[in-house]
Amino acid sequence: MLYQVEVRTDQGALLTLPLQDVTEGFIIEDIQGLDPVKATIVSSSFAQMDGEQYQSSKREKRNIVIQLALSPDYADQSVQGLRNRLYGFFMPKRKVMLRFYSLGGPTVDIEGRIESFDSPRFAKDPTATISILCLNPDFYNPTPVVKTGITVGSTLETNLEYEGTVETGFLFKLAINRTISAFTIYHRPANDTLRVMEFESAEPMVAGDVVSISTVPGNKYARLTRAGVSTSVLYNVSPHAAWTDLSPGTNKIRIFTEGTGIPYSIEYTTKFGGL
Repeated sequence: MLYQVEVRTDQGALLTLPLQDVTEGFIIEDIQGLDPVKATIVSSSFAQMDGEQYQSSKREKRNIVIQLALSPDYADQSVQGLRNRLYGFFMPKRKVMLRFYSLGGPTVDIEGRIESFDSPRFAKDPTATISILCLNPDFYNPTPVVKTGITVGSTLETNLEYEGTVETGFLFKLAINRTISAFTIYHRPANDTLRVMEFESAEPMVAGDVVSISTVPGNKYARLTRAGVSTSVLYNVSPHAAWTDLSPGTNKIRIFTEGTGIPYSIEYTTKFGGL
């Protein structure tokens, strides 16, 4: 059950909107756009074949619409004063971060830009309707999750339980403690399809080096940090590698290296397709 919404501007100003408290003069009457967004499905038709064949799909941007009732106490508040306060947070084209608090559910954030602010001047019951476009439709837990492990030289897999409802990329870090030249990331998501990413370096990696590989969409990279200096090693990743992401449910992970185990970490953001 949703019980509070926070709005924060990119300058750091904070507006708190509890659902059961009208002290500040604002009453949340409705919030639309919290359900999973519509997906666009691309398919192709072929002669002499019934129906169509699936090609690709994507989820569209999210439109959150908040409707507020303005209820001043008239002792030290007025409708116009409340409206002016809202202008400081919901002026069209402004960037805002919304945080939703729920009983029995996760606290999640989402970023968007104000599309419109409508507040009729001559209504008997003054209200404000704010439309916010979130180009990235996912809600995300603001606290990242970090899992640690040790590389293996066998087929032993480790279970990683991902609690989100939509896929998420991750940041993999290998803290090298001995000389190696290669390692392989094996990932088997809930659908049991094996995804493989091979990393092989012509120049040996030595103790103290840290290899970082990000599979986050829009921010994919491979870097080697040595003596505090970070350089791109994207060319060491196999061109056939699967830049995988974690799927909802149980993910089986195996980081393979020959010889003694090497510590690694996997950091990710838990994402949700709807509230």
